[in-house]
Amino acid sequence: MKIWSSEHVFGHPWDTVIKAAMRKYPNPMNPCVVGVDVLDRSLDNQGRLHSHRLLSTEWGLPSIVKAILGTSRTLTYIEEHSVVDPVEKKMELCSTNITLTNLVSVDERLVYTPHPENPEKTVLTQEAIITVKGISLSSYLESLMANTISSNARKGRDALEWVISKLNTELEELKSTREGMKPAMAAASTNK
Repeated sequence: MKIWSSEHVFGHPWDTVIKAAMRKYPNPMNPCVVGVDVLDRSLDNQGRLHSHRLLSTEWGLPSIVKAILGTSRTLTYIEEHSVVDPVEKKMELCSTNITLTNLVSVDERLVYTPHPENPEKTVLTQEAIITVKGISLSSYLESLMANTISSNARKGRDALEWVISKLNTELEELKSTREGMKPAMAAASTNK
């Protein structure tokens, strides 16, 4: 078993980061995520948003890893559960693979909270537990997978920044459209 963890501070308020996290896929930084299906989404009586999603991913496993694992399968599925608590300002996301579970399990937990000293920033703590089962060289494979998770976490943070930028651009375009419509609306109201 190998445990990987990380902490990152986004220079954006919690609300902004959470909106981006909910719209993270698809993105150009994580092309391995080829599909996202929402299986269930609901609000509980405390106003928390619960989501259950299925992510389809295409792993680009090196041929040596495929040989060690004894599989040529590269399309895998990940089950993801998240809870967004707007009152406590906390989002917790837990995911686990549901493909190749007889060979490997990856359990990941991400928690987004406002920065304790600066509400204009958001702290992401991330942890993954990797277990390769019944295979020689399992500790080597677990370390290799931890390095891949670390690389993918960086890509995931870059993806959130990309989504935030995209959201900001969309907002500016909407504002510009609204401003451009004001003269036409004013003219239409005087023609009545």
